[in-house]
Amino acid sequence: MSMTDAIGRIQSIESQLQQLAQGARVSSTAVSSTGSVASVASVADAASFASALTSAMGTSSSSAVASVASGLGSLLPVAGSTTAAAGAAATGTNSGAVSGDAVVAAAKKYIGVPYVWGGTNPAVGMDCSGFVQRVFKDLGVELPRVVSDQMQKGTPVASLAEAKPGDLLVSYGGEHISIYLGNGKAIDAPVPGQTIQIRDAWEKYSNLTSIRRIVPAGGA
Repeated sequence: MSMTDAIGRIQSIESQLQQLAQGARVSSTAVSSTGSVASVASVADAASFASALTSAMGTSSSSAVASVASGLGSLLPVAGSTTAAAGAAATGTNSGAVSGDAVVAAAKKYIGVPYVWGGTNPAVGMDCSGFVQRVFKDLGVELPRVVSDQMQKGTPVASLAEAKPGDLLVSYGGEHISIYLGNGKAIDAPVPGQTIQIRDAWEKYSNLTSIRRIVPAGGA
């Protein structure tokens, strides 16, 4: 086989390998319940293929074959990053890696920030739902902007007695929202003229509309 023929053959193989690599990207997004990648090609396979091809075609074409293997290696996904990307695409959040205790800690950083209706900027002020959205966003968990949408996220909690730190307490039909801290305490942006503060959870069964668990429960 002449050098011209060999290079032409390598280019054809490279094209096929690129198509296979694209297929590997698709299959790698199918993850198991434990988050592991179901199936993905490896760079080692590409190196083995290149070695065999070099042996079959002669050392004169080895540099071209090595180039093919290198190019394929850059196309193959890394298992860890593929798993993370697939998980994020499936959920739209990273809530599985965040605990209720982490939510509580993130919320306490904003104690003293003034209430500002419609506010989302802690440097200026936040309202109740802007505060909740900011806390979860700090932890990589995306929530909608307003209470009526926030109260649709996560999973329902049956009663205040079963609420855990990090749960959301929604009251008055979706007019207000706070973050439960446990032991009868909550943190929220109350009303104009006040600041984000910890206080007794004033939501009672008479005005409590919903309790939502966005992340795994915090402490007791």
